[in-house]
Amino acid sequence: MSTAAPERSVAGRLSFLDRYLAVWILAAMAVGLGLGRLVPGLGDALATVTVSGVSLPIALGLLVMMYPVLAKVRYDRLGTVTRDRRLLLPSLLLNWVIGPALMFALAWLFLADLPEYRTGLIIVGLARCIAMVVIWNDLACGHREAAAVLVALNSVFQVIAFSALGWFYLQVLPGWLGLERTGLDVSVWEIARSVLVFLGIPLAAGYLTRRVGEKLKGRAWYEAELIPRIGPFALYGLLFTIVVLFALQGDAITGRPLDVARIALPLLVYFALMWAGSMLLGRAVGLDHPRATTLAFTAAGNNFELAIAVAIATFGASSGQALAGVVGPLIEVPVLIGLVYVALYARRYFTGPAAPAPLEEPTHA
Repeated sequence: MSTAAPERSVAGRLSFLDRYLAVWILAAMAVGLGLGRLVPGLGDALATVTVSGVSLPIALGLLVMMYPVLAKVRYDRLGTVTRDRRLLLPSLLLNWVIGPALMFALAWLFLADLPEYRTGLIIVGLARCIAMVVIWNDLACGHREAAAVLVALNSVFQVIAFSALGWFYLQVLPGWLGLERTGLDVSVWEIARSVLVFLGIPLAAGYLTRRVGEKLKGRAWYEAELIPRIGPFALYGLLFTIVVLFALQGDAITGRPLDVARIALPLLVYFALMWAGSMLLGRAVGLDHPRATTLAFTAAGNNFELAIAVAIATFGASSGQALAGVVGPLIEVPVLIGLVYVALYARRYFTGPAAPAPLEEPTHA
């Protein structure tokens, strides 16, 4: 049976903003770069006030972006996800063993002669995603409850393991291999603070919104009335964050295009390998499309807020390590939005019930 008609019907149910999201993201990137170049001192002004080492406007954009998606999660269903070893064990393997090791290998393979950028990329590989992944997962019809559990799991491991992995990949492993070593001085509190701000606040807000809303008005009203009203703010927050992010680093990006290209190449390879490998692994272990999609995006994404904050705190705002951290999300955003469309196309290769349309709100009697 042809899938053309269902695909057209899915597109027809999307809002104007959702249907042309790739266009809006590219436009937001262009606007941000233009503002960064045309408005003198804008980058410095945006970076004046920070939250956990991240520019305040970016922090606000991230919080606005994450809150509606986390308000959509049905928290009473989380128990079924936490008992799913086919999802949890591959996620831990991909995020905390394969991901950092792959980024370490690619950093040394592509940037052996550029130690600052190499170190910055390794730091990016250690910071597992807890923010933008909820948007990509939702757009790609991933499993919302599974995403909430995996993001929370990543946050716990991030607090526990980040410093130890930084020591291992920047000092111990290079020493074993006869390579150059680099120090990384970052406290557990700095990592915990980043997790609490960028995951704890929107998670608590989303959970309380659902609990209070359902208690006062019922689940049918909550999902049919409230969620459609707050849902679009996730994309507004995403576009705002992209504009500010590109404006903040416009001079660095346009002023050093060859350096950006050198950093971008291993990142492109990393995102492609991690996402495709995770999707294939999910299918191989018997996950359905929504859970395999969630596995792929949570494994491929990175916590650029933490990576940038650590790079700036350890090496300085103008360092090559910080630039590598900044280039990370600038490459990740367009690549992962492209992979959203690949994930939607891949539904035909999975058995089981079809996933709902991206960002389509459920209707109830």
